[in-house]
Amino acid sequence: MELEPAAAAAQAAAGGKVAAARSSILDSIKGCGLAGMRVDKEELRRMILMPKYLRVAMAVAVRTKDWNAGVTSANQNSDDQAAPEAPMVVFVNSRSGGRHGPALKIRLQELIAEEQVFDLSAVKPSDFVQYGLTYLEKLADLGDNCAKATRAKLRVIVAGGDGTVGWVLGALAELFVDKREPIPPTGIIPLGTGNDLSRSFDWGGSFPFVWRSAVKNTLYKAVTGPVCRLDSWHVVVVTPDGESIELPHSLRRMEKFTFGQDQVGIAAII
Repeated sequence: MELEPAAAAAQAAAGGKVAAARSSILDSIKGCGLAGMRVDKEELRRMILMPKYLRVAMAVAVRTKDWNAGVTSANQNSDDQAAPEAPMVVFVNSRSGGRHGPALKIRLQELIAEEQVFDLSAVKPSDFVQYGLTYLEKLADLGDNCAKATRAKLRVIVAGGDGTVGWVLGALAELFVDKREPIPPTGIIPLGTGNDLSRSFDWGGSFPFVWRSAVKNTLYKAVTGPVCRLDSWHVVVVTPDGESIELPHSLRRMEKFTFGQDQVGIAAII
């Protein structure tokens, strides 16, 4: 029996919904990193938790927007302190993922430490680069070997959608421009709608159903997984002279370039 065009379209749409649902489930399971492996919470914490004097002072530097305040706070002798295998900082967009955002932030603070989890509604990633990482670098210059090793081994996790991930990656890219390498490898906990970048790099395409255990697996994967390279681009937006545009949070103004008498280009990093 042949279907009327409307009926055929409806059936195709229904089939698309089923396919999309199956894809979402598969992405969710894939994002869990399930391979019959159980990650021990305490062992994971030993791998990623910074020494207390470092993480507390780093948080102070970021909060006060003063790297020197962090150095002043780090008054503990670090001779007997060792950097963990993969010290980790997490940026959470608590406004993403619906009701999961705030709960995920709390879960991450339980697994790591409150000082190593930054809510992007309160802290910009550029502030972390400018003050938090500078604090570690300055302390390393003063002879703190633990701070030096922590900076060298640092890894980053971003919990958010594609825009949030791009925002954090753009801030970290400034380390290359300023010759402050290495740039910390970055993993993703997908909290957005599309999550194309997360899916492309095998972090999953949607927020996992069994997310509490999946978060542990994601952090473990960020410690043990291979590092892949990602290109970044400078985008020049040309507007008539005197006009301005409001950039999305994943782009930021860098400097102005004059193209002609009535056009000005604004370079932004993505």
